[in-house]
Amino acid sequence: MTTSSAPGKVYLFGEHAVVYGEPAVPCAIERRAWVTADPRADDRVRVEAEDLTLNGFTVEWGTETDDHPDVDVPSNLVEAATGYLDEAVAQARDAIGDPDAGFEITVDSDIPLGGGLGSSAAVVVAAIDAAVRSRGEQIDPEELADRAYQAESAVQGGEASRADTYCSAMGGAVRVEGDNTRPIEAPELPLVIGYDGGAGDTGKLVAGVRALKEEYEFAADTVETIGDLTRRGEELLAAADPDEDPSPVLLDELGDLMDFNHGLLSALGVSSRSLDRMVWSAREADALGAKLTGAGGGGCIVALDEGQATRRALEYSPGCEQSFRAELATEGVRAER
Repeated sequence: MTTSSAPGKVYLFGEHAVVYGEPAVPCAIERRAWVTADPRADDRVRVEAEDLTLNGFTVEWGTETDDHPDVDVPSNLVEAATGYLDEAVAQARDAIGDPDAGFEITVDSDIPLGGGLGSSAAVVVAAIDAAVRSRGEQIDPEELADRAYQAESAVQGGEASRADTYCSAMGGAVRVEGDNTRPIEAPELPLVIGYDGGAGDTGKLVAGVRALKEEYEFAADTVETIGDLTRRGEELLAAADPDEDPSPVLLDELGDLMDFNHGLLSALGVSSRSLDRMVWSAREADALGAKLTGAGGGGCIVALDEGQATRRALEYSPGCEQSFRAELATEGVRAER
């Protein structure tokens, strides 16, 4: 039995704009996906999902049949979950040089599926690592991040960013701009997450931004502005001492940038009523800043607040299913056993 885990993430800045070559700064958080892989004697793959914010499901597939799970949840989430795992297995097979390798895979996760916290990236990263290690081999984190990106890109029709998978594989805060990825220093930030219990359609949302950008020059300007504020946010993080608590001045400006970023994403049409409600609940509770995180359309927001007021406000916010504080995950993918 071989188990790997990988963290989820929040975007401090830059989602959607990163698709067009602008920088993004995501950071890993201590919400993880665990994947256990055991070799099979045949070429089939059997996946059991203990918890992917679904009721759980089991599905088996191979070269001759293609079965789909029968569960009472949105079909696009189930298809995405099995699609990501299928591509992860393909990458693991390629990494070990055995196209017929079969696996028994079990997935467990405390990252909301489709909520903007990088659940698919964490599952893919952990699945590739566990599958490769179950065959007695190792994979470098940089190669793992690239293979996980290839898997996500295949599922998302080539629209994936390297941000989620690189962040999940490496841990900590990272900077992504096109194909250029690198870890960056960041202090421990007082992050609070609100989750509306839903999930946006990433492909549809990305396509919507693309259509706006192609039709209206000001939409293209909005994307570039997101890139500019991301660069400013990176400057602020670089100026902070990662071993010290961030200063109030630093947190104030980071919060302002998060507020700006949410407004720009709303202008691009990727927010939602539930996300806006949570953002305003956080701000009215004196959060230093709040924004959606991820593709949008539903899912999660991230806020800056050193106290407890924002989390309590979110708990009573219409449409918020849960709220929690998120710590920076300094460690990316790791072997659990």
